[in-house]
Amino acid sequence: MAAVFGKIRLIWACGVLAAPVAACVPEGPSTADAGAPSRPPAPVAAPPPGPAPATSAKIATPAPPAEAPRITAPWEDSFDRAELGPDWNALSPTWKIQNGKLCGRGARNKGVWLNRHLPVNARIEFDAFAESAEGDIKVELWGDGTSGATTQSYTNATSYVAILGGWKNTKHVFARINEHGPDRLEIDVDPQSDDERMRTVARGQPYHFKVERANAKKVEWSVNGVVYFDFSDPEPLVGAGHEHFAFNDWDAPVCFDNVKVTPLP
Repeated sequence: MAAVFGKIRLIWACGVLAAPVAACVPEGPSTADAGAPSRPPAPVAAPPPGPAPATSAKIATPAPPAEAPRITAPWEDSFDRAELGPDWNALSPTWKIQNGKLCGRGARNKGVWLNRHLPVNARIEFDAFAESAEGDIKVELWGDGTSGATTQSYTNATSYVAILGGWKNTKHVFARINEHGPDRLEIDVDPQSDDERMRTVARGQPYHFKVERANAKKVEWSVNGVVYFDFSDPEPLVGAGHEHFAFNDWDAPVCFDNVKVTPLP
């Protein structure tokens, strides 16, 4: 990812990161619950080597149905129908199709999982819309297909979590398991910045997400063609319990459309 100056920080396990700036990120309520702390500007740091952080214990949940098909060729969903249907597992009744989009509000981190097995290496694309000034567009990548939050703070996900405009539109975050963890990667929003990655999420504007995982370890997340985070995981989330994709939400109204999953070598 090209070097960018401004209030962008990539944080990896406090006290381990060999980079110009490192800081602990305090845990707190979900992305729409807490205000963002004020921090000084810092340059981008490359994802560091080292072991992945310990994961939080989570309550066991049943596996997705064994008959859930595997994606072996490009698969798409444009939500041009009235009901979700069997391809999606909604953990909250807030998830509904509205005007050709999958929308939710107030799901409290109980997302809607794609009931198909992802390849280990895949490209996941979709369009996302924030329907309020709070932003808070959230997705889960390579999770178990059944889990949602069991407490107010979502610290026990089974997936990578990507959040655009979280914490009341003050941060963009990429996390492994714990969106409040000290190992998360983050960009602080600055409305005055010329860097597109530091802009707030605009209400009603389409944001084209693309997430790719290559060689089972490297996960790259881009928005509207601009790479936000490039994450290398020494202990990648693969295999049973890490084969699904979900849209998620805390409180802000959000919508999603034009999902496409493409297997990669």
